[in-house]
Amino acid sequence: MNIFVDTNVLIDVIAKRSGFFEASAQILRQCEAEIHKGNISALSIANIMYICKKYVSKEILSSAVQSLAKIFEIIDLTQKDISGALSLDIADFEDALQFLAAKRAKADYIITRDIAHFKNSKIIPLTPENFLKML
Repeated sequence: MNIFVDTNVLIDVIAKRSGFFEASAQILRQCEAEIHKGNISALSIANIMYICKKYVSKEILSSAVQSLAKIFEIIDLTQKDISGALSLDIADFEDALQFLAAKRAKADYIITRDIAHFKNSKIIPLTPENFLKML
């Protein structure tokens, strides 16, 4: 299956967020084992570097990002994405960019904890828990 993993799921793993870590980590393990083709956006990497510096050391964060780059296809953002995100019926601009990256990756699902942010998405959003149950 071809999946797009949202930033919040990646942060769950790197920051070991209580209540979210296990299901999110299982998604990453499945992508690493190539059970699914995993995609993330370049924007996620920037957001992770900014957000996770308060949770883990620079060395751990650097190692985590290098691992993500080996596990996932990183989808770049383009000028067309910026313009397109502004015209989408998705309230959160960052999520609109994520949707466009997922669309370009031809993802079957967006794995996210922010289902409501993708309610108008043409790609089905699922929480990590619901995705794992679906399998």
